[in-house]
Amino acid sequence: MWSVGALPAAGAAALLLAALLATGEALREGDCEVCVTFLGKFYASLLERKADMSAGAVEKALLKSCAVAKGKENRFCYYIGATSDAATKIINEVSKPLAYHVPVDKICEKLKKKDGQICELRYDKQVDLSSVDLKKLKVKDLKKILEEWGESCKGCAEKSDFIRKIGELMPKYAPEAAGARTDL
Repeated sequence: MWSVGALPAAGAAALLLAALLATGEALREGDCEVCVTFLGKFYASLLERKADMSAGAVEKALLKSCAVAKGKENRFCYYIGATSDAATKIINEVSKPLAYHVPVDKICEKLKKKDGQICELRYDKQVDLSSVDLKKLKVKDLKKILEEWGESCKGCAEKSDFIRKIGELMPKYAPEAAGARTDL
């Protein structure tokens, strides 16, 4: 077995590089999508309102933002312990660095090391209602559209029922898309 001192120079350099990459893994494009986006918006809102940037005040504001977060952002808040039902509390791993103006991608890198699930969160792809063929979508996707609008389709048994309901509600919730469509 080789010791580090006995390795050829190229081998020692490769070993050192591998060790550095394993410990200081930078985020790649698309990594930690929800973490970076949510914290970026949150941080920008703090700066915009010229909020108190003490760690305690940032944590309080984060808890307030997480109380109204929905979907993947709510799941992110759960993972960092910023929801009432969270099992863990690593919220200070977010509030303290934000108070010191640490870039959000660096905060998310650190969170990734603590809990890998945080960086696995991805936003759902948004459906372009102005051009999508609703007949080709799955019922699950049609239900998701209605859910995002805060609506449901009581008594809907078939796909055509969901499509009809979306067609009825589209002028209310997505007027631009409704105006661009010719089939509704």
